[in-house]
Amino acid sequence: MPIEEWSEEITIATIGDEPAFSEDMGNLLQRLGEREDSTPDVILDLSSVSYLNSSNIAQMLRLRKRLNTGGRNMRICSVDDQVWGVLMITGLDKIFDFTDDVSTALASLQLSE
Repeated sequence: MPIEEWSEEITIATIGDEPAFSEDMGNLLQRLGEREDSTPDVILDLSSVSYLNSSNIAQMLRLRKRLNTGGRNMRICSVDDQVWGVLMITGLDKIFDFTDDVSTALASLQLSE
């Protein structure tokens, strides 16, 4: 998974489909934990993800909690229709913030500051 430090304030993580999803999210959480400076806002690019399981959802919620604790934001973008269906059924479409693509997510985060 590529993790791109777009700026000091924004990190873009392109998440792979399972089994890479769990490893990618673990690496992202570890990388955020290693930052000695402030935690950045995060964009999760799910363009390669075709389905979510309960473990994946738990990791996304863990990331959201960590970012919220640090006063930071997360945007999820490029969500497949099947993944969107899972998010809607579980009610997570009301908890997470979504955008169509990475560019829109970047603009959204930059305007919210």
